[in-house]
Amino acid sequence: MVFSSITFLFYFLPITLGIYYIVPKKFKNFVLLLASFVFYYFGEPTYVLLMAFSILSTYIFGRLIDKNRNTKYAKLWLILSLIVSIGLLIYFKYINFIIQNINLWLAHKIDFINVALPIGISFYTFQMISYLIDVYRGEAKVQKNLLKLAMYVSLFPQLIAGPIVRYVTIEKEIENRTHTMEKFAQGVRRFIIGLAKKVLIANVLGEVCTTYLATKELSVLYAWIYGISAMLQIYFDFSGYSDMAIGLGKMFGFEFLENFNYPYIAKSITDFWRRWHISLSSWFRDYVYIPLGGNRTSKLKWLRNIMIVWLLTGLWHGSAWNFIIWGLYFGILLIIEKLFLGKYLEKIPKIFSHAYTLIIVMISFIIFNGESVNQILTNLTSLIGIGNIPLTSLESIYYFKSYFIVIIIGIIGATPLLKNMANNEKYKKIINVLEPITLVVLLAISTSYIIDGSFNPFLYFRF
Repeated sequence: MVFSSITFLFYFLPITLGIYYIVPKKFKNFVLLLASFVFYYFGEPTYVLLMAFSILSTYIFGRLIDKNRNTKYAKLWLILSLIVSIGLLIYFKYINFIIQNINLWLAHKIDFINVALPIGISFYTFQMISYLIDVYRGEAKVQKNLLKLAMYVSLFPQLIAGPIVRYVTIEKEIENRTHTMEKFAQGVRRFIIGLAKKVLIANVLGEVCTTYLATKELSVLYAWIYGISAMLQIYFDFSGYSDMAIGLGKMFGFEFLENFNYPYIAKSITDFWRRWHISLSSWFRDYVYIPLGGNRTSKLKWLRNIMIVWLLTGLWHGSAWNFIIWGLYFGILLIIEKLFLGKYLEKIPKIFSHAYTLIIVMISFIIFNGESVNQILTNLTSLIGIGNIPLTSLESIYYFKSYFIVIIIGIIGATPLLKNMANNEKYKKIINVLEPITLVVLLAISTSYIIDGSFNPFLYFRF
């Protein structure tokens, strides 16, 4: 089940909200827990028991770490818990990728294992790891109630696509959270905006990307349309889903942290990663980069730490070489910026540093979307016409005319322009009148697109 589906919008969510607000306070967490398992079962019935096992093992390890605090056994239990959590993630997500690469060197090939990728396993595994490490460090109190811990891990608004919500962020809200009409209204508003971003922009531009990757009629114009569309698609797909998750959190009394902060206005790759998928980049910073020594070590080890983080970041996104290349690509660029390029980017006119960042990011998502090295090279070289590729073609002109308006809307929507206008005191009265109408219209149009359209993918399911 996905948020952008009729089943979720008009059956699951209204029923869950109705029951949640009817029952007494002491049963609200149980309602959320039950709803979350039902939600996960609809999307991944086979592996709901795997998630339950992961939660149970996390609960037990957390209690053992807390019980043996300030002894050598606490660290032992933490290490064992990481072996279990990371071991399950490696088996279900990477085992066939590992076998595939081992087979390249073997005369007698190893058979692939018939295993499917459990939805959301990367997200909920990272949440459980952060909880256990925080308990070990003394930064979070151990949760002695299994049902409350299970509710935190399985909470359906952020279960399958994040943001990666740390236990310490909502620890108090698990025990006691407030529900107000104002917060609920903010949640509904945020959810509708996220739904519109996903359905009306990401899905539409996703059709362009899918068509381009299947075509043999390449041109420079078509390659640029694809590159820009891919950038906007993945941003509106993932940020839209994050908006919906944050909105749903508010409806149930939770305050999730922001996951995106207009990354396409960044003036460097360093700045971009402060704004893009904030929950993931901060997770790797706090639980990998800093424990490795961060930048408080020798230059060689510092560079090593950066590359390890970005190798893992690439792998986190998927079990394929394009994701590894994508992660290392960013790691190398960040090193270059930190060593010398960053100071020059600060001095040059912002328009040039901004253009540099956008082109680098566009190239990164062409790598990200590539299914093979040959396809990635073809898509990249097509941007500059290498290989006797024409500037335009009938197909590229058709898609340019057909999707030009959506691309422009996407570009504007990826900047804080509309947000700044909405917060401007001059437009407050107009906004107060138009906003409810706009939200109703966006919900109606998004719903009609969901009903009429069959193209409704969610990119981060594979992560």
